[in-house]
Amino acid sequence: MKLADVDPFIGTHPTDLPQPTGLAATWWWPKPQIGNTHPGATYPLGMVSACAYSGAYPTGYGEYALSTEGVPPRMRERPVASGVTHFQQSGTGAIRKYYNYVRVTPMIDRLDELGREWEITEEAASPGAYAFTLSNGIRGEVTVGPKSAVHRYTFPETADARLVIDLSVGGLDIPYGATVPLRAHLESLDIGQAQGEIVVEGTPLALHMEADTPHWRQLLWYDRRLMPGGRRLDFDAIRPTTMRPFGLMWQGSVTAGQTIELRIGFSLRGVDQARANLLGDCPGGTGYDARHAATRAAWSQHLDPIAVEGRTDAAAPDARTVLGTAMYHSFIKPAIAPNESPQWPTPGPYAFDICTMWDIYRTQLPLVSLLAPERSADLANALIQVCEEEGNFPIGYRMAKGSDRFSRQASGLAHTMLADLCAAGVPGIDWDWALVHMLADLRRAYGEDFLTGGRAEPISHTLDIAFAYWCTARVAERVGDARVAAECRLLAGRWRNAFDPKTGLLRESTFYEGTKYNYSYRLTHDMAGRIALAGGDEAFVAMLDRFFGYGADPVVQPGVNPSGEEMEAGYALGRFEGLNNEPDMEAPWAYTYAGRPDRTAEIVHAALTNMFGVGRGGLPGNDDSGGLSSWVVWASLGLFPVAGQDLFLVNAPAWPETGIDLPSGEHLRVEAVGFAEAGAGGGPRYVVGARLNGEDLDRGWLTGSEVRGGGVLRLELAARPGEWAREHRPPSYPSEAAEVTRRL
Repeated sequence: MKLADVDPFIGTHPTDLPQPTGLAATWWWPKPQIGNTHPGATYPLGMVSACAYSGAYPTGYGEYALSTEGVPPRMRERPVASGVTHFQQSGTGAIRKYYNYVRVTPMIDRLDELGREWEITEEAASPGAYAFTLSNGIRGEVTVGPKSAVHRYTFPETADARLVIDLSVGGLDIPYGATVPLRAHLESLDIGQAQGEIVVEGTPLALHMEADTPHWRQLLWYDRRLMPGGRRLDFDAIRPTTMRPFGLMWQGSVTAGQTIELRIGFSLRGVDQARANLLGDCPGGTGYDARHAATRAAWSQHLDPIAVEGRTDAAAPDARTVLGTAMYHSFIKPAIAPNESPQWPTPGPYAFDICTMWDIYRTQLPLVSLLAPERSADLANALIQVCEEEGNFPIGYRMAKGSDRFSRQASGLAHTMLADLCAAGVPGIDWDWALVHMLADLRRAYGEDFLTGGRAEPISHTLDIAFAYWCTARVAERVGDARVAAECRLLAGRWRNAFDPKTGLLRESTFYEGTKYNYSYRLTHDMAGRIALAGGDEAFVAMLDRFFGYGADPVVQPGVNPSGEEMEAGYALGRFEGLNNEPDMEAPWAYTYAGRPDRTAEIVHAALTNMFGVGRGGLPGNDDSGGLSSWVVWASLGLFPVAGQDLFLVNAPAWPETGIDLPSGEHLRVEAVGFAEAGAGGGPRYVVGARLNGEDLDRGWLTGSEVRGGGVLRLELAARPGEWAREHRPPSYPSEAAEVTRRL
């Protein structure tokens, strides 16, 4: 994909898509109907982002208030900004960690006006850059590097322009959404240079600033009052009830069209490292244009590996934009920040904004692992380091103390990524050491109940832990520990304990953002056993048909502030959540294991043509760190990763010609013969035959080594399903029935 295919504004407003038709009209959306993305400047998997700040939920950008279900209510009447802040989430929901630190505000008003919101009259965004014009006539542009941000402001002619840095700002303008520094210091170093540090939620965030402001005054300020001659501010203990704003300001005259530039280096390890980071990102004081060009080049490197061609229908340009933007959103998070851990002193891998594994392990992490394995190795080593230092693999990890903040969502999900990287032979990971921590993690918290009682509550954690043991067995085999591998495989067989054999569904339990239906159709390592438990192929397909709404009436989606009764009635449908949420996003491919890839084709087609579009309202729900967008990428390619199993399921692609440039230098080309362009009102195409590198392929999956090996996958499509892939099912890995209750 190309930079021009990306629209960073997609997902920033409430869902605004045509009324769903067909199957998609029966799917019910429980989560907020908004992507919760922002259009700010980002670097691929980088540490820093920067965007106009309105205080809105949850990224600090935009016009909408906190919402955990239904249509989000409006918080601002129009686009406004009080400046530009740094460190935004991407597509997440209520995680109670909203950053937006270090606000930069260009002004032609008095300092007393700081915090005022000016209307945004123009906006533009592309990968690596964000620009806006405020109603006071100031034009702002911002780009970022891996650990830096570069601002450029164009002022109208005035004798009293200001560039104000506010270190006291953080969080959102919602109840309990503000973040107040615990400690802070700020120091003016020389003309155009300053440094400082704030401690926020247990994390020290340092910055080094350099401003090209010739002949401007450089002043510290406190409580909106200037401190002439002051060179340092120190706050040893800040309380929310007594805090007053504080920061630094440059002030002077400008001619019409004159630009002022500010460069900021960030670090979680002090001001000296912040200065070094700025020097690394902007060597020799290079400015906005050079940094922007380097960041655009980095984005091109991450987007270029996938190319699609061959569509000429009227919807093709929009489909290209949807796919290009999905690729872009898939590479914003996690924030990989080597040598930046604020919690332990040793250098090495570090990452934050893993928000959360529950959202990204099925789709986004496999995409990064395939296209950028060296970045995945960095993330894997960071996870291992977190586990070593803090005692467990995180389900989510933020720029804050404490890794185990999302344990209600899931357990043992880092194991899936590690198993895939191990199977792929990705270099740079100590697998003996990884195995030590994979085993240790599974003994903790919910894992103790699983070991002693055979299952864990919430019951979905039983599936998590069982599959994590299966993944651990694969790594144990890699390092040659046959005993541990055998014991892990036995424990992996406890997935059965999660199911009620009378219903073929998960046992009654509490479920995070869903019901037992949304969690009952995940792809396990023993899908043959799962289908047998449900009563066989026919019974399993019938269950899936009910779940996906075959023959059901259209539903009404929740509106603004839906009532409890309305939400309960929706959950009672036991219905697919329609890509509005993550728990069941892999369920369409469960049909493939029951010999019905035609059903997968129908559901994926319905989702791609009904649930995604261009414009600010083009996403059906929270993008959740790229977890949703990466689903779009996989579905468009006609491949779907089975996380942890180094396996890719095959389906009809959304483009006649697809190419994937692989890091090894190989190239995988997917050709769809018989492709027919169809919009939302048209039907799906079905795979009725396949050839891989000239050889007949009668199965609906590829191994990871086959995908990474490249070549040509030629798919024959038709308007009606055939017998292809009905008999040869994807592999299943049953475990012996024996129970293992002792600790490994």
